[in-house]
Amino acid sequence: MAKALPLMFQGTNSDVGKSVVVTAFCRIFAQDGHKTVPFKSQNMALNSYITIDGKEIGRAQGVQAEAAGIMATTDMNPILLKPNRDNQAQIVVHGKPYKNMEAGAYRREFFQTGLELIQQSLSTLSERYERIVIEGAGSPAEINLNDREMVNMRVARMADAPVILIGDIEKGGVFASLVGTLQLMEPEDRDRVIGVIINKFRGDIRLLESGLTWFEEYTGKPILGVVPYMENLNIDAEDSVILNQYTSVRNAEKELDIAVIQYPKISNFTDVDPFFAEQDCHVRFITRADQLHEPDLVILPGSKNTIEDLLFLRKSGIAQKIAELQKKKHTMIFGVCGGYQMLGEKIADPFAIESLNQEVEGLRFLPIKTAFTKEKKTVLSNGSLNLYGKSFNVTGYEIHMGETRVTVESRGLIETKNGWDGCKALDEKIIGTYFHGIFHNDEFRKELLNQIRQIKGLAPIYQRVSFNQLREEAFDRLADHVRGNVKLDVIEQLMKDYQKRGITQ
Repeated sequence: MAKALPLMFQGTNSDVGKSVVVTAFCRIFAQDGHKTVPFKSQNMALNSYITIDGKEIGRAQGVQAEAAGIMATTDMNPILLKPNRDNQAQIVVHGKPYKNMEAGAYRREFFQTGLELIQQSLSTLSERYERIVIEGAGSPAEINLNDREMVNMRVARMADAPVILIGDIEKGGVFASLVGTLQLMEPEDRDRVIGVIINKFRGDIRLLESGLTWFEEYTGKPILGVVPYMENLNIDAEDSVILNQYTSVRNAEKELDIAVIQYPKISNFTDVDPFFAEQDCHVRFITRADQLHEPDLVILPGSKNTIEDLLFLRKSGIAQKIAELQKKKHTMIFGVCGGYQMLGEKIADPFAIESLNQEVEGLRFLPIKTAFTKEKKTVLSNGSLNLYGKSFNVTGYEIHMGETRVTVESRGLIETKNGWDGCKALDEKIIGTYFHGIFHNDEFRKELLNQIRQIKGLAPIYQRVSFNQLREEAFDRLADHVRGNVKLDVIEQLMKDYQKRGITQ
């Protein structure tokens, strides 16, 4: 099927940096003049991305499309799995909910349907682009799953793509994991691997050279690059695995303390990414009541299961601590999507969309009531946000099953063409909205932080970062970093040789 030239990246295990490397190659190929598209057949993530036509795909593929300089479509990620309960996930097909399925049923009943979807999307992308950069998931050596996998070597065969295997040296045992992965592959799949990249390297490369030589001699596979660990990347994380890197401890060197509540089903936590780039902000992720202390801003982010996460807040004592902070009036509280729903008077789930609890009491900070519906709303949104006596043009995206009614009309937050979104307290210190990406709006974020600074008696900061500009700079910095540490000319030649081999067979 190959009109486009494909290249696939697989890893020895999860979190080796596949998404970041694919993002880098999307940017590199685009910089070099190739019309490039990312692809991941099946993604499991709670951080999603909304396409221009209001469809939902994995956030990593949306970000990779941005790196390639193109608009994201559902063909880049035709199947998205969003875990919502133990051993169950919502299956999203071409951006729309398909059904909730348990893992066993998904493997038994969806396999053939999934393969057809993947083949169709690959064919479409191959017709429209010159390069397809394909991302695998987990490991291709999961021998207990390989009979019905549809994200690693089966996809490489469908696309007739050469594969570069990525190993994470930061975890330790990188040569063992690379060699073991290769040895567990079927011979035809092993033959598809054109080389390996060692990722997240720290230290003196000279101490690694003997291992590199041994690996090439032992496996016959070339080392195509050793990529040093890259700090402060400023590119969206794919999923909550990265949350383990964040601390819950207050950094006294930063003037503003921001606490993000990390409930079990947290989603779209990348909403808070812009705060990491601010000179005066320290962001902490909180899982226990005793970690909260007295932050300047508490953020309740999105949730894939709002009711269960609300019950977690109560059981853990975090809800009580937030209520105590609210009474003191020194802390601002901001809820986004599921977090916004939690701030209200009650949440009803009459159709058991998320929970067997048909109705639960909210935190009662805002005059809103939410009821879950069977239809999910996914849309790019914009409007005029009214706060602190000022108006801000803002954009964002919505992904939610609930419909929320504000019981006090004058308390709406964002005026849109279809009415109002969100709600605010009378003193404007408790705020909620369905707009994911609300903090990515630079002017609003600047005003929000300056309001917090005013509460603390600090002088305002008027010159703040442009987060969108930082993202573009981050894509270029990542591309330069990877380009400088991989054998790009060798990879280019191996890709073309592999394509010629397929044509002559």
